[in-house]
Amino acid sequence: MRTIDLNCDMGEFPEAIADDRQEQLMPYFTSVNIACGGHAGDLQTMASTIEQALRYNVSVGAHPGYPDRANFGRIEMNLPPSAVAEVVFQQVRTLAEVAAACRSQLVHVKPHGALYNQAVHDRVLATAIAEGVARWKKDVILVGLAGSPMLEVFQECGFRVAAEAFADRRYESDGTLRSRKHTDALIRDPEEASRQALDIAERGTVTAYDGSSIPVKAQTICVHSDTPDAVKIAAAIQQKLSQTGITPRALS
Repeated sequence: MRTIDLNCDMGEFPEAIADDRQEQLMPYFTSVNIACGGHAGDLQTMASTIEQALRYNVSVGAHPGYPDRANFGRIEMNLPPSAVAEVVFQQVRTLAEVAAACRSQLVHVKPHGALYNQAVHDRVLATAIAEGVARWKKDVILVGLAGSPMLEVFQECGFRVAAEAFADRRYESDGTLRSRKHTDALIRDPEEASRQALDIAERGTVTAYDGSSIPVKAQTICVHSDTPDAVKIAAAIQQKLSQTGITPRALS
């Protein structure tokens, strides 16, 4: 049986929790990455998101980001490695404590936004992220961009890893994500996103912005909860994978 994890970044928008938009996404995913106080999120949104995940039997992970709510953690910061490690540790520990109170536990950690994208090629930054998580514990999966050096760093630091690819983002020819500075960085069409997810899951490739084919051997596929029509995209992906015999399964 062919399986792949489907993950979504959540707990970032209180209004999406209040009006049930976030809960509408839950049935389509096997893992959620929960904002834990850096770029977004507070104790209430963390608890609410974990409780939703428990209702749908969805695996829970931490989504630490730069402490920059004004820019949603999507602007590069020049923090020293020690500060990055501390930021990551504090955020992951906070979410872990909330999870424990909800009778749940964290399975994985996935950096957010600029922290993630910078660490793709910055081994020092990737090491700082791993060190921050290790202060909490090492028995957790670290998620990083498929084919990137950050995964090698995480493994060298003693972690299990999961290579990630994106259904709702376009790629550059070097395998990195097309910057959100470009208006076409997001894939908004459910059919196009589902085709990209199928290419990732079945063939281990994506088509880059310039038309070239890029290998992306991934264990997990992401859709962002703030992508327009995210629910329609998630539903299309689930249907497309099901039609080809690929079963969503959490990393744990």
